Amino acid sequence: MSKIEYEGDPPHHEKIGATPMEDDIRNDLSTSPEGQGLQRNLHARHLTMISLGGTIGTGLFLASGGSIATAGPGYSQIAYTLVGSMVFCFMSSLGEMTTYLPITGSINTYGTRFVDPAFGFMLGWVYWFSWSITVATEFVASAIIISYWIPLSQCPGWVWSLVFVIALTSLNLISVKAFGEVEYWLSLTKVLAVIIFIIVGFLYIGRVVGQPIVLEDGRETWPGTPIYNMGPFHGGFVGLLSIFLNAGFSFQGAELVGIAAGETKNPRKNVPRAIRQVFWRILLFYVLTILIIGLCIPYNDPKLVDNESIESSPFTRVFVQAGISVGADIMNGVILIAILSAGNSGLYASSRALHTLSKEGNAPKFFQYVNRFGVPVYCVLATALVGCLAFIVSLDDVGQGQAYDWLLALSSTTGFISWIGIAICHIRFRMAFKAQGRSLSDLPFVSRLYPFGPIYTLLICFTILLGQGYASFSPFDVKSFLSAYVTLPFVLLLFLGKKFISMTKFIPLVDVDLDTGRTFMDTTTPTEPKDLKKTWLRRIAGLIF
Repeated sequence: MSKIEYEGDPPHHEKIGATPMEDDIRNDLSTSPEGQGLQRNLHARHLTMISLGGTIGTGLFLASGGSIATAGPGYSQIAYTLVGSMVFCFMSSLGEMTTYLPITGSINTYGTRFVDPAFGFMLGWVYWFSWSITVATEFVASAIIISYWIPLSQCPGWVWSLVFVIALTSLNLISVKAFGEVEYWLSLTKVLAVIIFIIVGFLYIGRVVGQPIVLEDGRETWPGTPIYNMGPFHGGFVGLLSIFLNAGFSFQGAELVGIAAGETKNPRKNVPRAIRQVFWRILLFYVLTILIIGLCIPYNDPKLVDNESIESSPFTRVFVQAGISVGADIMNGVILIAILSAGNSGLYASSRALHTLSKEGNAPKFFQYVNRFGVPVYCVLATALVGCLAFIVSLDDVGQGQAYDWLLALSSTTGFISWIGIAICHIRFRMAFKAQGRSLSDLPFVSRLYPFGPIYTLLICFTILLGQGYASFSPFDVKSFLSAYVTLPFVLLLFLGKKFISMTKFIPLVDVDLDTGRTFMDTTTPTEPKDLKKTWLRRIAGLIF
């Protein structure tokens, strides 16, 4: 079939009015000339890797070592497990909404439609700002990574930052399929690096490879429980809380699957598949990785807290101890790939958020422009420009980097605001669904964790947001306090400002729009033959990828 049809609803479900459905097709699924809308050009494998790659970055490759040094492997395991379970909960919430309403820029759109237009306005601008600044930090970090091979004395860091700005911006301007293809290979590289690390780690723990660890007192020991038990619960409550915060930041980016759902072919089938695999990925790539690091590296190893050197990465330390002498070069390359992947995803996510804000009348109208390849050109360029400006103010010659530090502090907690927004939207979505007399059988994907999932998400996120400045109270440190909490009044100002200016109101549950944007898809999307028998190898790969 060549036309776009409504697909997948139970026979008893009444079709919605023609006008909003037709509008949504024109706006979100268009393959027509310039300016007509975004296009569904992401395939299932793209969405899978986007959802997976979004949770694997420098937070795992570098910050995990600092977490163990601060609180020990035991507390680190607890923190990463709790936050990982929270991520699975809010991803389940997001999956239920995005399969029912697969709309590009879904986070702020859901806030506008399910809660209050001011709430959606706040979420949209917070999300755009967060990723725009993240893009800037990745560009700066990429130059630092390159300096490992080419010293800054030979080539200034800004040159490499400029190269990556131009490369990633050009890539995002080509088409969403080009973005998805590059992100697929970048994420696949990260995944393979973690899998190889886990294999090498187990071989090292089993004494198949490597050499004994030399402790501070000169004794030698092999990795295992003696290393883990040196200080599994170090630092007390303050140490646990700080690791709890670090673990939360490491998972940011998991929500990208919801942003990409609006440009994915057959989202009703592909989004649930990506969501269901989140649990196994968290278990494999975080919980198991933290366990291996805790068994292989003493918590008091001084190199774990040396963030200025690639040798501080626990991945590098395990590779070197296992006898892989080129471990530093390998991990430096993988970290560079992780940085470029984050920058690539950041440009995509923030440009779509800005495009949605413009369509809702909350950003300049020219940001609605989409070229014939389905790319919101001006949104991509605006995000890249913010990245360049943030990079400029980070230079020592411009304010000695202080302006950049404040921008970074302002954006550091916005990821948690987005997760809170997802949880609130899901609660309102379900309440509206019930208030309007609809059946859960109308949902293509039902979150079995409701209402526990969104409530648990709110509890964890508020704990992180309010507890991140705990250490600044005793003794009181003004700078640390402001760095921890400056984002919160900024978010409140966006919400109350929009509410006051536009006189918005919380939407009554019976008036929540649950129709416009219902799942439309091209039925020519190929499906896997149902009689295809999967081998044990395919099944294992399916759990991982």
